Amino acid sequence: MPLLEVEDLHVQLQTQRGPAEAVRGIGFTLARGETLGIVGESGCGKSITVQSLMGLLPSTAKVTGSIRFDGTELVGLPERAMCEIRGNRIGMISQEPMTALNPVHTIGRQVGEPLRLHRGLSRADARKETLALLERVGIPDAASRLDAYPHQFSGGQRQRIGIAMALACGPDLLIADEPTTALDVTIQKQILELIQGLVDERGMALILISHDLGVIAQNVSKMLVMYGGSVVESGPTATVFAERAHPYTQGLFAARPALGAARGQKLATIRGSVPDLVDLPGGCPFAGRCRFTIDDCHATRPPPTPMPHGHEVRCIRLGQVIAEGASA
Repeated sequence: MPLLEVEDLHVQLQTQRGPAEAVRGIGFTLARGETLGIVGESGCGKSITVQSLMGLLPSTAKVTGSIRFDGTELVGLPERAMCEIRGNRIGMISQEPMTALNPVHTIGRQVGEPLRLHRGLSRADARKETLALLERVGIPDAASRLDAYPHQFSGGQRQRIGIAMALACGPDLLIADEPTTALDVTIQKQILELIQGLVDERGMALILISHDLGVIAQNVSKMLVMYGGSVVESGPTATVFAERAHPYTQGLFAARPALGAARGQKLATIRGSVPDLVDLPGGCPFAGRCRFTIDDCHATRPPPTPMPHGHEVRCIRLGQVIAEGASA
C-alpha cells in the first residue's frame, strides 16, 4: 500500500473577487522511500497542495477529494487527530529560513518542542536529542549554541535548524517547500545534499517543491508539472525531461538559460502572463497562453493521456504538439 494517496484533490479559496479553485483535481501516489518533485511557476498551486497535506490551509478553504496517509483519510480529519500527524509523521521544511523560526525562543527549545510534544521526552532528554540533531545537520559547535536565538545564525544555518525540526520525530514523509530559495548557490548545494542524505539514511518519502528544473532533475525520481492548480504533465523525472510533451512543460524548458549563449541573447518566454485563479478558463488552465489553443481548449478539461513508461500528459491537442515537435 502506498504511504500517500492523493485522489481528485480540489482546494477552493475565498478571495476578494470570489471563490478561486487553487487546486483542480490533482492526484498522485507516493511510496515509502520514494521521491517526488513538484515544479511550476509561482502561483500554480504547489504550496497550496502540500499545505492541504499538512492541514495548514485557511479555515475558509474548501477541500474535496481524498488524501490518504498510511491508510488514514486526512480530508476532514479533526484538528486534534491532525496534530498527531503534523510534525510527527509528516515533517515540513519551510521555504523561508529567515522567518520560519520564532525569534523569541532559543533554537534548543524550538527543535526540542516536537520531541516533548509527540514523543513525551523530558526536558533533559529532549535537549540531548536536540543536540544530536543539530550536530547531524551540521551546526558547528552545537553544544554551545543550544541557547542561542535565530538571529544569531546565518541563513544557511537557520535552514539547517529548520531541517532538524522537521526531522526531530523521524517522520515517514518529509515535505521540502522551496528549501533553498533564499540561499546562495554553494549553500543551496549543501542543503540539498543534506536533505537527500537524510532521506536515504532514514528511508523517508520526500516531496520537493521547486521552480528550479535543475534541482528537480538531480533530487527526485518522479515529478509533477503544475499550472493553474492542475497537473499538466507527470511521470518519471528522466522521462518527463526527455519527452516534455505538454506545451507548458516545453515552455519552461525553453526558458532556461543556455550555457554558451551569446551575450545579450534574449531568453525564450511563454507569452502572456499567469492569470488570476479566479480568471482561469474552465477547460485547460494553459488555454490562451498556449500557441496550440483552439476553442475546445477553453471549454474541455483535458483528461490524462497515458504515454510510455508511466508518463501522463493532459492536452487535447497532444497529437499536434508531438507531430510539430517531431518535424522541428
